[in-house]
Amino acid sequence: MDIKVGGWSEPKDATKETQWICDQVKSQVERTTDKKYQEFRAVKYRDQIVNGTNYLIKVRVGGPNSIHLFVYQALPCNGGYLELRGVLEDKKQDDPLEHFNN
Repeated sequence: MDIKVGGWSEPKDATKETQWICDQVKSQVERTTDKKYQEFRAVKYRDQIVNGTNYLIKVRVGGPNSIHLFVYQALPCNGGYLELRGVLEDKKQDDPLEHFNN
């Protein structure tokens, strides 16, 4: 595995860990978007090693609709907390996962 500190990985298929992260921030996402999601399934992600890990996660939220999440996870020695840093709505399955700030 080729890990480049500070650079974003190529898109990868979501894992159980990626889904766990999505499950942890779902209520925050619903508050941010003012929507309730019946489906909330991670499908792809990219990660970036910083002082912790940044994640860009494509989440299927029903039919062809997706949202993109920007989530930071602190290092375990700093508590390992998760912080939702952004949400992009109205994305499609084939939209690329690209870094964003909200």
